[in-house]
This record gives sequence, C-alpha cells and structure tokens, in this order.
Amino acid sequence: MSQIENNATTLRNQMQWLATVIDTRIKLYWQRDCEFTSIDEIPVPEANDASLFSSIVKHYQMGFAERLVLLMALAPHIQPHLLDVFFIKNADYDRAFTEFGGVKGQNHSGFIPTGETIAFVLAGPNDLQSRFMLYDLFSEDHFFSKFNILKLENIHAGEPLLSGVLRISTEYLNLLTTGESYRPDYSINFPAKRIATNLEWSDLVLDHDTLDEVMEIQDWITHGDTLLNDWQLSKKIKPGFRTLFYGPPGTGKTLTASLLGKATGLDVYRIDLSMVVSKFIGETEKNLANIFDQAENKRWILFFDEADALFGKRTQTSSSNDRHANQEVSYLLQRVEDFPGVVILATNIKANLDDAFSRRFQSMIHFAMPGPAQRKVLWKQAFSDKTLCETALQQKLDEIATKYEMAGGAIINVVRYSSLMAVKRGSNVITYDDVMTGIRKEYRKDGKTA
Repeated sequence: MSQIENNATTLRNQMQWLATVIDTRIKLYWQRDCEFTSIDEIPVPEANDASLFSSIVKHYQMGFAERLVLLMALAPHIQPHLLDVFFIKNADYDRAFTEFGGVKGQNHSGFIPTGETIAFVLAGPNDLQSRFMLYDLFSEDHFFSKFNILKLENIHAGEPLLSGVLRISTEYLNLLTTGESYRPDYSINFPAKRIATNLEWSDLVLDHDTLDEVMEIQDWITHGDTLLNDWQLSKKIKPGFRTLFYGPPGTGKTLTASLLGKATGLDVYRIDLSMVVSKFIGETEKNLANIFDQAENKRWILFFDEADALFGKRTQTSSSNDRHANQEVSYLLQRVEDFPGVVILATNIKANLDDAFSRRFQSMIHFAMPGPAQRKVLWKQAFSDKTLCETALQQKLDEIATKYEMAGGAIINVVRYSSLMAVKRGSNVITYDDVMTGIRKEYRKDGKTA
C-alpha cells in the first residue's frame, strides 16, 4: 500500500472511534440510553500499522486524551461532518450551547472545534478536575506545542484559554494525510524561497582552508545529534549551528549554502529581507517570528543573504527610532541563538555586522576573491561542453585568468554573454573578442576599466 492509502485506512478507523466518543458524550450529557457509562470504556483502536498517524502516536506515547485532541484537530480537514452534532441549539436561549465551544469559518461551513469543545468531550461540563488537567495539553512544555503539532489560536486578551481555536500545523496535516513533508510557498507570512542547485562540491572552487571550515558545518549536521544526545552535551552546548559567510559578491556563498542542503538532505530557505524589515514598530519582529516559528524543528537551513540589512551595528540610542532598531537586533540575536537548526548569515562586508553576533557564531568563513590558480579552474569549468573556444581564446585563457581579478559569479556572467553572442551568430564557437567585451562589461559595474 502507498503511504496515502495507509494514512487513509488508519484515519478512517480512528475517526470512527472519535465519532463513537462524541456520540457517547452527547448521550451521557442528555442522559439518554448508552452502552457505556463513561467515554473511558470505549476501546481505543490499536496504532500498530504503517501509517504516519500510528508512528506519531507511538513516538509520543499518546494517551486517550492526546489522541482525541489530535483527531479533533484533524476532523475539520478530513471528516468535517462528524462535528455537525455540535451545531444543535439551546432552545431556552435560541443560541448555541456555550459548553460545546467551537466557531464557524469564513468559507468553511462546518464546525471548527475550540478548547471548550475538547473540554466538553473529555471532561463533560461539570468535572472541573478533569478540565483543569486539560490545560497541560496546551502548555508550551507539552509536545503538542514544543514540536509544533497543534495549538489553540486566536485567544483574545481577557478571554478564557479554552476559547482558542484548535489548529493542527500545516506540517503535521500534510504528514498525516499525504505523507509528504510541508514545504511552505513564498508569501507575506513566509518571506523565504527554497533554493537548490544542480552543481556538486567539485564545482565549488574554494581554497583548502575555507572548504575545511565549510565541511565543519556538514559534520555538525551529520553528527550534532550524537554530540548532544549520546555524548550528553546538550546541557553544555546549544543545539544548532550559527555561521557567518563574508566576502565579495560572486565568491560562492549562496552556492555553498545550497550544496550543504543538497549534501545533507535539508531544505535551504533564503530569507527575503526586503519583506522582513519594516518601518512600522513591531512588524520586523513579527515577520521574523513567522519565519522562525515555521522553521522550528524542521531541520531547515535558514540563509540570510545580505544580512547587514537586518543584522547591522546597533547605534547609540538618541531617539525612539534608535531604540526600536536596537530592539530588533536584540530580538533577532536571541532567535538566531535559540534556533535548533543551521543559520547562515551572508554579508559582503563583515565590519557592517553587529559585534554581538560574532561572539555567538560557531564559525566565520571568509570567501575571498579567487586567486589566479582558482580563476583558471573557474574559467575552464564555466564553458558548456557543447561549445568550442577559438584558438586565440584557448591561447590566452591562462593570461585572462591571471590578469583579470574576478569572482566566480562575474566569470559566469562573462560566459553567459559570450555564449549568447555565439548563439546569435548561429555558432557554437566562443571568441576571444566576446570574452573580452564581457570582461569589460563586468569591470564597468564596479567602476573599473579592463
């Protein structure tokens, strides 16, 4: 069976159990004939199949209450009609029963459970001791919250905790239904794009010492859990890895981040700082919180390119705006330090970053401009196998690599230009003149002449 078939079969059985529990609670509440005297008497279906629901139940050793809460959070998404029973009105007051809780969505016409719904089903309306015990299920220390499985949302100031809407995270909804890991799309709520590469480590041209430092990050991703758990270092060192990539544009910082993700099987998300930073007080912190909250426990690599736009030096507090900017940096510093995954900050100029970040990095890796020997490798790797270099270019390629200081990104731009000119001529021959024109174009960008 496919993962979707396994998930569907298991959740169909689990939802039948949930329906029985709800029906039993309703009958007991209205004092109708019922084969059970308590919902605790209802046999709980086994969780020993190949579905992800069963795996999660076993992994967290979920009890009766926890399993029911998870199924209630799933119900509006997979069998919403099971909750229609809660739409019954109180005839005395011509309104819904307060004890049933629940809300109605904007487009969803079905019943969306709240904490009150859970309290009614599990504890009934009068068992205060059982009701109070439910608070632990929605505390920050419970695995529901700690691992972003589900939580109560939209709790307005001054309103009861259990009035919050029961929401399952998109990640776990995807896992429990399709079996696929959730990969968020770029949006205002998640201003980050997943980046990947078709290249390999052999295509990355760095000096030996720089590459060794990069490999340390890969080693941490591979063996970090062993150090924290098996070697019991979790009390002495924080989880996660924080590193700074600094150096001129085009020297391989983004490619290195992409290759780390490819080599370790982790998704790499490049944060769009233009959508994160806001002039309105509190908005930047809110945008950052959205990113870090969604990335929590995902084992993603977060890549902040041109990070000095957000991580810049703090200023003397001469105005409220200065204090606000400093608060943003302090907040970001704390979130970066607490993030259990890999955070990579990239900047062209290291001196632009706040010194407080430097003390919290596990590594600071300099991506220097490539030297003549490295540029020779970059030039030879850059051209397509489908093209030919004219004799003049072949003879002068080493001279070009030695004479013209360029980063790998700039070299690729030159190759793109000269290849485009060859295609335009209906040829696959790259000429020396076109390469030199491309070099002059790149130099002009920096105000230099070639």
